[in-house]
Amino acid sequence: MATRNAFARGVGPAAFGLVLAAATAKLTGRRRRVDAARLQERLLEVEELAARRRALAHQQRMHWELLARAIDDPSLASVIDTYDKAIPAEKRRQFLYANAWYAYLYHVYRAGLLDREELYTYLREFFQSPLFREYWEASRAQRATLKQTSDEARIGHMVDALVKELDEADTDEWWVVGTPPSD
Repeated sequence: MATRNAFARGVGPAAFGLVLAAATAKLTGRRRRVDAARLQERLLEVEELAARRRALAHQQRMHWELLARAIDDPSLASVIDTYDKAIPAEKRRQFLYANAWYAYLYHVYRAGLLDREELYTYLREFFQSPLFREYWEASRAQRATLKQTSDEARIGHMVDALVKELDEADTDEWWVVGTPPSD
């Protein structure tokens, strides 16, 4: 009996220690696998975001290239020209150019290089041009076709409000007109 108690006193705690060590190792291994899976998931998210940004940059380059061709060649411009035909051809070409600038700013915003407040600030400056304002009005029907919950439509509504504020302002200090949105 004394031998049995000595065995239980010596082997029992050692066995318990081994079981505890094995359980700890198993939990540590599981935690490492979970952490590795989370890291892999985050890496995939970052890669997807980078791919989306590359696609947006490519789309912007293509948009500019197509618009540049249309601006340079009136026969090509007629393919995409949805402006009122009563507007002189030269002014319609200018509208295409204004559209290129607006699209550029919108894509810079979408790429995350500008926040909405910065976009607002740039657009407030662009809308000092009477021609840019004419373009905006002439493209109203095109914007009306946008899905109203889309980001592009929301930005369009923001610009509509900005133009209204600029029109109603009783100051020559246009750079202080309106309240830039906060994200």
